[in-house]
Amino acid sequence: MSNSADSPTPSPRRPSFRPVRLLTVAVFALAGLIFWISFNTAKGTDLRSDESMLRLSDLIQERSRKNTKLDDSTARVRDQVDALTRGADEGGSKAAQARIEQLEGAAGTRPLKGSGLTVTLDDAPPNATPRIPGVPDPQPNDLVIHQQDLQAVVNALWQGGAEGIQVMDQRLISTSAVRCVGNTLILQGRLYSPPYKVTAVGDPEKLRAALSASPAIQNYRQYVEAYGLGWKVDNEDAVTLPGYSGTVELHEARPLK
Repeated sequence: MSNSADSPTPSPRRPSFRPVRLLTVAVFALAGLIFWISFNTAKGTDLRSDESMLRLSDLIQERSRKNTKLDDSTARVRDQVDALTRGADEGGSKAAQARIEQLEGAAGTRPLKGSGLTVTLDDAPPNATPRIPGVPDPQPNDLVIHQQDLQAVVNALWQGGAEGIQVMDQRLISTSAVRCVGNTLILQGRLYSPPYKVTAVGDPEKLRAALSASPAIQNYRQYVEAYGLGWKVDNEDAVTLPGYSGTVELHEARPLK
């Protein structure tokens, strides 16, 4: 017998372990899971369709119209209540009536007349380019009015001693909130688009000084100079702010001590 017959037969080699293959299988499995979840969520609808956005926009517009009608109805009822109250108080105390009028003035439910100023803010042109050398090209958010811009103007006017403030066609009260969604303003249930006007009754010089001293407005005016955002301040010799006629959600309030 030859020596070769005694030598062991080599066993078949095991395939080498390849982590890459397992990783590939895992990736495909994860992709399949994502596709299944997306299909189950969409239920056959196009998740990127503009139709849903249009429906949301239509809903907001419809709610805004309804709120406007409700505010008008509330104003008429309030006028009737005021008329009845005045009739009932004709034989009552003049001091009590004066106190009521004082409280109504502080609450913002009575019209307010006087001198003041109007601030107008507007979006920049959509194709705006830098107006100052060395300023980077604007991003979309750099060209529109934001909530903090409007809020900065309102806060500065209060700081400057404003007796009353009106944003667009609505009087602000203690429960008013200036909110923006995208480039639209939602104020007390109504929807507005720029340009935005903020009118205040007070000493025009003090109001202008408060606007100039506001760090937030100083920052905004840098964008005015760089990209052309709208900024205009006009004195008002005689302006009348309407009384607030909407609903009041505040149930209880106490003066700070």
